[in-house]
Amino acid sequence: MSMSLVGSYVALSKPLALAFPIFLLAWLRFGIGAIAMVRWLPKPAGEPPLSPGVRKLLFLESLFGNFLFSIFMLFGVSMTSAVSAGVIMASMPAVVAVLSWLLLRERIGLRIWAAIVCAVVGIGLLGLAKPQHDAAPGDSTSWLGNLLIFAAVACEAIYAVIAKKLTGVLGPKRITSIINLWGLVLMTPLGAYAAWHFDFHSVHVSIWVLLVFYGLAASVWTAWLWMTGLRAVPASQAGVFTVMLPVSAALVGVIALGESLSLLQGLAFAAALAGVVLATLPTRH
Repeated sequence: MSMSLVGSYVALSKPLALAFPIFLLAWLRFGIGAIAMVRWLPKPAGEPPLSPGVRKLLFLESLFGNFLFSIFMLFGVSMTSAVSAGVIMASMPAVVAVLSWLLLRERIGLRIWAAIVCAVVGIGLLGLAKPQHDAAPGDSTSWLGNLLIFAAVACEAIYAVIAKKLTGVLGPKRITSIINLWGLVLMTPLGAYAAWHFDFHSVHVSIWVLLVFYGLAASVWTAWLWMTGLRAVPASQAGVFTVMLPVSAALVGVIALGESLSLLQGLAFAAALAGVVLATLPTRH
């Protein structure tokens, strides 16, 4: 559910990025989240005080998963084609699995690797099946857009791995609220500067409604769902579910933006979802 929502707001961020400067858009997102989660900030009675190590992890979680991911993703989507973005985002499960093996010493079984292969193949096919007219204008900057999308993938993978460590000591709601608050602090200088030069009256009501959904989905719902799930799922296995990010983004394109769905795209969805099934089948003891 978390990654499906991420994919949805990644797809829907295109009209928002046309209406708002990117730094202002990210700042408004964190501001909406801060208002929505103000009750989640106080320390629960049974929770220990934040240690210096946990404080550092919370900051890094927000720096990579909120601040840098938002910047790289929003700029990258605006500079490259949806084909390239889909293929690059398909590498996220593999990146999460490798990082969880390197940093958390989690064992990566053959079935999880097979699931990762299914995810990468499925979304790779999905990207190849997209029509050529989906390419972004200005091919001279597409290489930079591709690089930014991969940087966003790396940031999201780091976010997934750090989240696994945080969920062992803090509750999902408090983690979500604190990292969003850090994102707001980090984005405030850039966002406030962009707001000073922006004409808010030029924004249509429908865009404001979409902005509220984006803020709640990006800052509140996705993070809370991800942290809650990670309390019971290894980070390497959870990483396979990031395949739902490009899958849901493509579905939003078909349903909400009027794109067509070919047979090859349907096969790509089947391969990607087969990876999720492989990752979640009960293990025989």
